[in-house]
Amino acid sequence: MLVGLLDRFSIGLSALCLLHCLAIPLLISMTPVVATFAFADESFHIALIALVVPTSALALGLGCRKHRGWGVVVIGLMGLGLLGTAAFSEAMGLGEIGETVLTVLGALVVASAHALNYRACRACDCEHN
Repeated sequence: MLVGLLDRFSIGLSALCLLHCLAIPLLISMTPVVATFAFADESFHIALIALVVPTSALALGLGCRKHRGWGVVVIGLMGLGLLGTAAFSEAMGLGEIGETVLTVLGALVVASAHALNYRACRACDCEHN
């Protein structure tokens, strides 16, 4: 039950990352006042990653203990790696477009890993619905 809840929460966080990454530049270009909002700041991106990493690690780890699907964990780690790289893309000289591409890819990969984890747990008759 806990793994399913964590998987769904992590998928929601990944969707929030996507929304943040894709919508904020559009909103900022349309309304300069939006640039002053807290969620437009880079610290919001870092805060999301600080939530995604432990939640994903716990959900994928617990799920893997149940279904022994290490591929799911590897996919999740690849997604988390992409998100982590995106968080430090400015320091790496990748620019805004590089950050956006890495964030979108990372969020999609993490969400996919959680969807696979959820399905694998259900298939092995884990305790969540």
